[in-house]
Amino acid sequence: MLDDIFRKLFSSAPAPAGPVEYIVAGLGNPGYGYEYTRHNAGYLAMDFIAARHKTKITRVKFKSYCGDCTLAGKRALLLKPATYMNRSGQAVQEAMAFHKIPIENVLVICDDISLPFGVTRIRRKGSDGGHNGLKNIIYLTGQDTFPRIKIGVGGKPHADMELADWVLGQITPEEEKALGPVWESTLAAVELILKGSIEEAMNRFN
Repeated sequence: MLDDIFRKLFSSAPAPAGPVEYIVAGLGNPGYGYEYTRHNAGYLAMDFIAARHKTKITRVKFKSYCGDCTLAGKRALLLKPATYMNRSGQAVQEAMAFHKIPIENVLVICDDISLPFGVTRIRRKGSDGGHNGLKNIIYLTGQDTFPRIKIGVGGKPHADMELADWVLGQITPEEEKALGPVWESTLAAVELILKGSIEEAMNRFN
């Protein structure tokens, strides 16, 4: 179903001009087996953003799949780290260094098991909250002052269930249907944040 949505939305667009001003990084794990898992909520959000803005995230650079588009009038590098979740910081750090992007201009989108499924939380900065992707970005950049959008995937349904089995489990058809509005609100939040209106984004989508 998500493939159909992205395919319908997708067509090419002119490449944006000027220097990259922002990095928008959606966290996840590469590979077919991880494609529609809860832990890949960041990847799926990036695919939706790219489709809406008629671009592709297919260029291989910075240990990532990359694409460029204009968001809120700003040239943004869309980044899907291919390092696996626990080493996301390698990709983010390389892209930051190449484009000379300050940490405050890096926006990270990731899953969050502490939030109910489909609930989003926007933060200006903060700790990793137990998320290994955020943890590695903070560790390698030495800073936690980057904005992030967290997409709730809910906690594991049974206490005796392994957490890895839950986050690496496939998104169900019911969950997939519920994510449609989440992608829309995430895109709107990204555009507000890149406009410098993070407070408005937090008021609207938290």
